Amino acid sequence: MELDKYIESALKGVLKNPIVSLLREIGIASILKQSNFTKRSVGVAPYLILLHFVYMLVIHKRQSAFIKQSDDAFGKDVYYRFLKQRRFNWRKLLQRSALRLIEKIEPLHGVGEQRVLIIDDTVEPKCGKKIEGSCKYIWSNKEKRTVGGLNIVSLSYADSHSTFQLDFALRMNKSRYKALEEYTQTLHHRSNAYQRREEGLKGKNTLALEMVERALNTGVMADYLLVDSWYAKPEFIIKAKEIGIDTVARLPNNPKLWHFKGKYKSLQALYDHYHTIRHIKHGRYGKVQYRYFDMIAEHHSLGRVKLLFLHTSKKLLIFISTDLSLSGKEILDTYKKRWNIEQGYKDLREHFGLGKEENRLYEAIIARITLSMLTYDLVSTINRLHHEPKTLGELFRDLECELEALAISMQLFLEILTKISQVENIVKENKDILQIIVLLRAYTQKELGFMCES
Repeated sequence: MELDKYIESALKGVLKNPIVSLLREIGIASILKQSNFTKRSVGVAPYLILLHFVYMLVIHKRQSAFIKQSDDAFGKDVYYRFLKQRRFNWRKLLQRSALRLIEKIEPLHGVGEQRVLIIDDTVEPKCGKKIEGSCKYIWSNKEKRTVGGLNIVSLSYADSHSTFQLDFALRMNKSRYKALEEYTQTLHHRSNAYQRREEGLKGKNTLALEMVERALNTGVMADYLLVDSWYAKPEFIIKAKEIGIDTVARLPNNPKLWHFKGKYKSLQALYDHYHTIRHIKHGRYGKVQYRYFDMIAEHHSLGRVKLLFLHTSKKLLIFISTDLSLSGKEILDTYKKRWNIEQGYKDLREHFGLGKEENRLYEAIIARITLSMLTYDLVSTINRLHHEPKTLGELFRDLECELEALAISMQLFLEILTKISQVENIVKENKDILQIIVLLRAYTQKELGFMCES
């Protein structure tokens, strides 16, 4: 066996980098090419820069710290230019990589296991008035008041064990700080980047339906669409049905929107009448005890739908399903999966840099959010393929330690070999040692993408 092949074979059992291995398995090179991430005649390959950003997020390093501590980091301008590129299709990159990752865990799905799409939005507070895409007044459910910042409408995929980020859009209202024509970069009106700017002026319901339609057309298979009361409007549910997916949603107790046929027209009137004659079932969620019943009602525009009335000691919650075959318990169990997207936002903020974009350019903000969600999807897949799913935070810390340990260990090993090679007698006796050092360094960078000093 030749020396280089011998070294590569020996190191394959040592440098097991789960991130690089997974990226290769899903064909990231092909996905990047399809998403217009192509290298110009000069410069760095987009794959390597993408890999470095994934590492920065996993090992909690800012760009400045990563550049200082890695021998193989590029100049800061390389990373900045990468983020603000106008020709990259970040949406296609996230969608196609998520689809390939979902396909990898498909064999792990249990028989009859539900797969759902979840729509929700979150607010990332930003105090800078020059941040493109940010608005002065956005209602925050968390703060229970209006705040300034970015409004992110996102689409997730979930099964019983994993969650994947599929798509997102930045929604801007009339209080936006900057008009589109005031943005820094000038774009052609037919470019993907310009269209992504313009979509932010649409309503949240429109953005949500467009994302669902794109996901289904891409090939994502899902049984139900889960939404909260903001999106649960008759027109939204009808369009979702036309797209090809049933909806399970929590309803706002609004007599104007939910006007049913028959003697009892409003949701409250239906509950007041039927809760005394229906068989009431009891359940428990944590410390909360509740009772519920379900029924089929006919809406004047939706047609026949199944309603679930759930009463706790404090309030009445009402759910709807356009799939009449679901029982009341199945509607509850299905809707509980909507919590996955809330947990996803929490993990994205704590571990994947969401809200820490540190850039004012719209294209760069889109790029950083996409990179955060892509890294989240990669870690979710690694977690699932281990067959013993941990919390993402726990796995995140394991990956961070593993990557840094590999990089530092190989750097120290190479330093030791370099010192040995400087001893005159050793070099004379073993002429291959310098070649070994070169081959080790090249293979280490190939498998890790960077070297770490400390």
